[in-house]
Amino acid sequence: MEGKALLAVSFGTTHEDTLEKNIAAIERDLAAAFPERTLRRAFTSGMVLRRWKKERGVEIDDVPAALERLAGEGYTDLLLQPTHVMNGEEYHKMLQQTERFRDRFDRLAVGAPLLTAAEDYLDLGRALMEVLPPKAEERAVVYMGHGSEHQANSAYALMEYAFHDLGRSDVIVGTVEGYPNFDAALRRLKERPAVREVELRPLMTVAGDHAKNDLAGEEEDSWKSRLEGMGYRVSCVLTGLGEYPQVRALFVDHARKAQA
Repeated sequence: MEGKALLAVSFGTTHEDTLEKNIAAIERDLAAAFPERTLRRAFTSGMVLRRWKKERGVEIDDVPAALERLAGEGYTDLLLQPTHVMNGEEYHKMLQQTERFRDRFDRLAVGAPLLTAAEDYLDLGRALMEVLPPKAEERAVVYMGHGSEHQANSAYALMEYAFHDLGRSDVIVGTVEGYPNFDAALRRLKERPAVREVELRPLMTVAGDHAKNDLAGEEEDSWKSRLEGMGYRVSCVLTGLGEYPQVRALFVDHARKAQA
């Protein structure tokens, strides 16, 4: 009998709480949607994998190790679904690693990251609008994405445009390691002089180090501290994208499309 497997691939996180609330939650929804497939986990971040092994003695597979294990166990039909937000460096690294194993499986299908097709941006915008506070003249919602030097970094500006197109011109998207950065997001915030209150949220699959420190930390260079120093009232919602059922459903839909 042909063996079917589903490999959920994430960048990874060193925070056990966010692992359970985000990555594991996406994996559970994928497992429920594909009960005929054996679910496995892999991380793409070498730093994250090394820390799990060094600090906790836990070995988590990277993508080649997971694929080698699945092929060795006799699985012939593999569906691989990433939990990455965009088609960036980690996703392309995963694709390159996967291609080397293509002849080891009778069928190998790869799902798309969260933001791939134009419609994905509107789908994510609609999903997140279900959890945003009502639009108000005196308040803005500022999302922090990770950011990258990869050309896929344009996804963040496109995501802000999608929010505005859906009627939420109060949403601003910045990144911690790319463009638009905090200063660019701040310039757009200042274009709305009526805003006195800012709600900060992570635009990341998991709310880990960047969300807890760069976004909401008490250090003077965090986004929260910098905005408070300018007189804004700041609140933080440290919820990773993987915690929202509406967003997890988008990953499941990408996996279904890849399998079709």
